[in-house]
Amino acid sequence: MTTPGVLAFVEGLPKAELHVHMLGAASVETVLGLSRRYPEIGLPQEEAAMRDFYRFTDFAHFIEVYDAINRLVRTADDVHELSVGLGHDLAAVGVRYAEVTVTADSHLRVGIPPDALSDALARGRADVLSATGVELAWVFDIDGDHGIASGERTLAWAQQHAPKGSIGFGLGGSEAGVPRSAFADIFRRAREIGLHSVPHAGETVGPEQVWASLDHLGAERIGHGIAAAQDLRLMEALVERDVALEVCPTSNVSTKAVRTLEDHAFPVLREAGVRLTVNTDDPGMFATDLNTEYLIAHEVFGLDVNEISDLARESVRASFAPDETRARILAEIDAYAEQHRNTPDRV
Repeated sequence: MTTPGVLAFVEGLPKAELHVHMLGAASVETVLGLSRRYPEIGLPQEEAAMRDFYRFTDFAHFIEVYDAINRLVRTADDVHELSVGLGHDLAAVGVRYAEVTVTADSHLRVGIPPDALSDALARGRADVLSATGVELAWVFDIDGDHGIASGERTLAWAQQHAPKGSIGFGLGGSEAGVPRSAFADIFRRAREIGLHSVPHAGETVGPEQVWASLDHLGAERIGHGIAAAQDLRLMEALVERDVALEVCPTSNVSTKAVRTLEDHAFPVLREAGVRLTVNTDDPGMFATDLNTEYLIAHEVFGLDVNEISDLARESVRASFAPDETRARILAEIDAYAEQHRNTPDRV
């Protein structure tokens, strides 16, 4: 049971988020607005129906729904609206800095011009910073279900049009049948232009995709990575190579990657010394936010308030934020934790 003090502590704790998708973060209300704007797409027009649409049977079904929602993003103004909405939602839960995943190729495929997409992200980032103080950074992921061609298009766009704040290159979508090693050359070229390697791996399949991400993609962080808990040597490699995982508990349960929160690999990974960060993934689709994920770390995984503060610090340290941004947020966390060091963990 969470005490009111712990709840208030988590709500006020300065945070960074490292694994959140711009499209999947959109609230049900925002998606409804898009669906009503583009009725020809044929998605639900009423709130109850949209919430039912977000009830996932498995990961493959989640991908189908995600692709359907993506068809609602038709213009650069839609992208700008999503980025600004996300920024305000992040500010409301104490986030100071976020690395936001954008599947650029999906927006390009529906006809948004390359330069207009870049401008929409740049405007959104500037508007969010001005209005909320939240600093957004961009990670551009390949839609693995669209294969190498999607990777080439994503990289070509990033080379020519990546806006200010672009820091990472990822790989999402299905893992089964989409070997991470196939994207090795694309990731090599992305790293050559200064983008950090942050692929998804080990979310819905076994440890082999995490190994492939480390050995072939030069992964500096891993999205999800929970299957590493099945392989002691892999957990040791993550520790040795100082690679953090972007863990998303509610997401894993929502997509049926994990049966229940109590079955989650977080405690095993933590006990092995793997660096862990807690994130939301697609909070609009999974009806969560970052405060909820931190409370899960407390209520389900047993972290006390000092360890929750350390979890917030780890997200900042594992980020690719500028040094001054990291130093500022870490100082905020330290000051906040000291101010609340007598918060009781339990009733």
